[in-house]
Amino acid sequence: MKNLGKVGVLYGGISAERSVSLQSGQGVYEALKSKGVDAHLFDTGERSLADLAEQKFDRVFIALHGRFGEDGCTQGVLELLGIPYTGPGVMASSIAMDKIMTKRILLEKNLPTPRYYVARSEEDLHMAEEQLGLPMIVKPPHEGSTLGLKKVNVSQEISEAFELSKTYESELLAEQCIIGRELTVPVMGKGSDAYALPIIEIIAPDGNYDFNNKYIANDTVYECPAKLSPELTAKIQEYCVQAYNAIGAEGWSRIDVMLDKNNQPWILEINTSPGMTSHSLVPMSAKANGMSYADLCVYLVETASTKVFKK
Repeated sequence: MKNLGKVGVLYGGISAERSVSLQSGQGVYEALKSKGVDAHLFDTGERSLADLAEQKFDRVFIALHGRFGEDGCTQGVLELLGIPYTGPGVMASSIAMDKIMTKRILLEKNLPTPRYYVARSEEDLHMAEEQLGLPMIVKPPHEGSTLGLKKVNVSQEISEAFELSKTYESELLAEQCIIGRELTVPVMGKGSDAYALPIIEIIAPDGNYDFNNKYIANDTVYECPAKLSPELTAKIQEYCVQAYNAIGAEGWSRIDVMLDKNNQPWILEINTSPGMTSHSLVPMSAKANGMSYADLCVYLVETASTKVFKK
């Protein structure tokens, strides 16, 4: 392991996913310390940018999730400060955080993603129902961890879905609901060197992989590697690497996929700062590939870089 210098672990933040980020950051910090890294926790929700500059970090691990941490804002600050950081740069982070923009790019690249409708009112959601059919998914396009997400099974639930999602933002994403197996695929590297880790299948109680089943309860079952044919595994992994490269991601990301009854994969979204909690999926996949949690953390810090002017 090369000398990584003084490493900051950016965590906490001010997004709706702060509680998850606190867990991710603590886990990363403890893992890096266990490997002898000079690691330091830095809560961007409680400390200023001036304080960040004063820390003189040689590189940072971004363990922030959601707005102002995963959306290009923090990445831009780090570019200005000249501090190498983990994960994708400003552009890829901001695109992936906007699920509507992500869909536009996936469609432009002819990658399979569920049909969608942009809604700004309850009336718009009824229009979405006409176009997409039921069930459909309604969610705020700039949130993660299923926050504000509602599956609409009957028309009478549209009002409830609108009220829930609009508490997060005014423009909503209505999406065709794909029924099938829920998969997620970590991707690492950059460009032609990008590669997918083993696929994870998520089997949640009643098929409801919500915030509680993601981070709190222990009822969700994970199959890693997922029980898929070698041909289908390779196809899904290739789609995910293509999606990753389409938005210009690098370092690492995690792509969420639904597999329908005809074994057709559908790309849902790209997470550019995946969770690193005890329930998180990238460490699970890395472990199946022979890499421990601590080794994963060190590897990611080793790949930290600025993207505008390479450092």
